[in-house]
Amino acid sequence: MQRLNRIGALLALGFCAAPAMSQTVAEGQSRADYLAWLAREPAARAQVLSFKTFLAMKNVESVVPTWQLVRTASMWRDCSGPRFEVAPVAEWQHISETLGYVKQHVQPVIGEVQAMSGYRNAELNQCSGGAKASAHRHFYALDLVPVKPLSRPQMIRSLCAIHNFRGPDYGIGLGFYKGNRFHVDSKGFRRWGPDGKGSTSPCVTGNYG
Repeated sequence: MQRLNRIGALLALGFCAAPAMSQTVAEGQSRADYLAWLAREPAARAQVLSFKTFLAMKNVESVVPTWQLVRTASMWRDCSGPRFEVAPVAEWQHISETLGYVKQHVQPVIGEVQAMSGYRNAELNQCSGGAKASAHRHFYALDLVPVKPLSRPQMIRSLCAIHNFRGPDYGIGLGFYKGNRFHVDSKGFRRWGPDGKGSTSPCVTGNYG
């Protein structure tokens, strides 16, 4: 009976909705690591359940698996920071707006996405090289990768096109890293390239390579 109750709890928290990996996940931030973290942290289980309930109320609970939304920075180990962390409740509205854009405009053009990094507390954000006013600090931002195989030029072309069209309406920031990893936030309309400069954004230069 205890085992059945445990399985029911896992299903309630959305553990079985993980898409296939499309890019290497940082050590210690896999789904198995997440389950182990929750098993050790009763308070975290309660926070995750509350967060998932909030996302369901906003109709964005199925955009990205909840367990991926609590991944912090890929450099968490080097920074001696938390590998998973639920953002403060006051920040949840921010990510719901970002997820709404991902649901309505990102996934229709590139398919399902996997979240690699979400909320970062001040110390972890600074150590991992994030800007002082990083959108990750207040949970506006997600670093994402496509789940299905997609060339970088195809991905960038599709994301730039929809960002030019709908980004201003949603106040969306769009940034690109190396490979197929990109950043989306709802903190304000802007765009930038791998060096962090707006002038090098492929949406501006037209260089999708």
